[in-house]
Amino acid sequence: NGLRDRVVVQADGQLKTGRDVVIAALLGAEEFGFATAPLVVMGCVMMRVCHLDTCPVGVATQNPVLRERFAGKPEFVETFFEYIAEEVREILATLGFRTLDEAIGRAEVLDTRKAVNHWKAKGLDLAPILHVADLGDAPRRQMIEQDHGLDRALDNELIALAAGVLEHGEGLRARLPIRNVNRTVGTMLGAEITRRFGGSGLPEGTVDITFEGSAGQSFGAFLPAGVTLRLEGDTNDYLGKGLSGGRLIVRPDDSAMFDASENIIAGNVIAYGATSGTILVRGKVGERCCVRNSGATIVVEGLGDHGCEYMTGGTVLVLGETGRNFAAGMSGGVAYVLDLEPLRINVEMVDVEVLDDEGRETVLQLLRLHGEETGSTVASALLAAGDQMAMLARFRRVMPRDYKRVLEAQARAVAEGLDPMAYVMGAL
Repeated sequence: NGLRDRVVVQADGQLKTGRDVVIAALLGAEEFGFATAPLVVMGCVMMRVCHLDTCPVGVATQNPVLRERFAGKPEFVETFFEYIAEEVREILATLGFRTLDEAIGRAEVLDTRKAVNHWKAKGLDLAPILHVADLGDAPRRQMIEQDHGLDRALDNELIALAAGVLEHGEGLRARLPIRNVNRTVGTMLGAEITRRFGGSGLPEGTVDITFEGSAGQSFGAFLPAGVTLRLEGDTNDYLGKGLSGGRLIVRPDDSAMFDASENIIAGNVIAYGATSGTILVRGKVGERCCVRNSGATIVVEGLGDHGCEYMTGGTVLVLGETGRNFAAGMSGGVAYVLDLEPLRINVEMVDVEVLDDEGRETVLQLLRLHGEETGSTVASALLAAGDQMAMLARFRRVMPRDYKRVLEAQARAVAEGLDPMAYVMGAL
């Protein structure tokens, strides 16, 4: 259909030699993914214990003793790929091609007779894979770069408004309209802030921008510290994806006639891969909220299936129903859930507990914060309850078992005046 020149095709899967690269190119690929081979070059001995934190050569481990055994150097990988490139050039020369680009999609030069004559491949018909379409003058590889429309992104306006912030660290307050065609709002601004001020970002509250309307996907993605984005309306999927210290506050417009706690106001996969920061949502959110969250604090008023999936850190407060399979693969972090339905919890890695004093204080702090920032009627009603202890008794803490062991070991180390990291590695 004449669109091949607009896409990039990548091949991967056990590529180890220059011959593998050339075959992939002849089949139509122009990018090549290497994984196992460079890993071996860096010292991997394929023990296949990556998930056990016991890698004997220090590649896949957080244990400082084992990591000292890592002997890999960038030069090893560089040399490996130089040999790959040399072999690619030699094979291309034998085929009559001057460059790899000339070989892309030229499947007609592949000779498969030896392969299909093997007894394991008897009767195998490779014709569909090796078929070369009649493209006429159309190119066989990417020739046209994709236009992402970044020159029309709302962030260009935000960056212009934040000139004083970027040059002198001044404060910024603004209010702007937003539509669902505005995606990843705040990400380009956050990138500029990170370039100028580093990973620590800006002091809390330096930038505070309020948007009115419906935001598109990935609102506030990768937002750094010092930036607060408020949304009066609703938003699509991936709110706060990769959040890196910023604050995102979502609430319905003041003129909305519906009860926010009974309606979904933000889409799926909220706080995916977030590392730090805060997200407060007055209303329900979709599925897979907080997947792979490793350090952010999130408050929502209900969520869909697979909440806190693969979560490794951070704190989540759910002021409403959860969907099915909550906490699947959750190895770290803590979740507090109001009126928890036990059958919806995946208990393979977590325990459900009543709140202790620390848990009660955490829930109260988050309720106050959520109520102040979003005007949540749910938070206000809970805080206004006559019997506060009875109200807090409605919450349950979802705690990963191994994570709890680590926290207890760290507490013992601190009490004994020892290094928590070294103590935990030795104790566990």
